[in-house]
Amino acid sequence: MARLKLKTLREMNDTDLRDKLSELNADLAKLRAEGAKGTLKKQTGDLRWIRRDIARILTIINERGSKKKT
Repeated sequence: MARLKLKTLREMNDTDLRDKLSELNADLAKLRAEGAKGTLKKQTGDLRWIRRDIARILTIINERGSKKKT
């Protein structure tokens, strides 16, 4: 899976960000389940980057939400 750049995330609209967020959450859940079963091998490093990409998306969504209020 390719890493997400902040620039490309900022260019996305809110619906695309929410779609990407749900996709990443599903990927994270799948990898965590594989890790719990003990079948996770080469994707162990992906957990870190998926969590960070989720955090980036949530930050952008929250920033846009606070701009709309003021």
